[in-house]
Amino acid sequence: MKFLPTSSILAIAATLATTTVGSIAAVQNISAPSVQLPARSTLIAKSETTPLAKQLQGKPVVVDVYASWCPGCKNIAPTLSQLKKQYGSKANFIVFDVSDRQTTQASMKMAAKLGLTGFFNANKAQTSTVAIIDPATGKVLKQFRNNAEISEYTGILDRAIAQGSGDAMKKPDAMGSGNAMKKP
Repeated sequence: MKFLPTSSILAIAATLATTTVGSIAAVQNISAPSVQLPARSTLIAKSETTPLAKQLQGKPVVVDVYASWCPGCKNIAPTLSQLKKQYGSKANFIVFDVSDRQTTQASMKMAAKLGLTGFFNANKAQTSTVAIIDPATGKVLKQFRNNAEISEYTGILDRAIAQGSGDAMKKPDAMGSGNAMKKP
């Protein structure tokens, strides 16, 4: 099976967008706006790296989409409680409560503040969803649905924490003399 290169797909999309808008404009006897797609590198950069809010940086983010009426949420609650105890300040824990209109609106505002609007919009109807997200890129490392198996969460969290601390250990110390972990 052959796949089209991304540049071809973008060219086809631009042609379709211009043709469709132009056709509609011609029927209605109005001038069609010009359609300009961003460069491929811009599309990739925006979709692949969207860091989360500053206060979330440096630790993996565990996001729980919760509703008080959700049986799956009740099923995974003990697992999430245990994760919070086990990881404490090593991870950021966020709960998006979608139990009713008021809590959903509050969660939407919180998501916007934290840089998680896209995740929230895509998952607000998926209660008992838990995702572990890399705060530096905004990428979902792993997403679970009604999964109470703690070892699956800890494996991802341990790797994410190790990668984060590994990066910190590679940074030079304040004097610029190399690895901050070196002993004199």
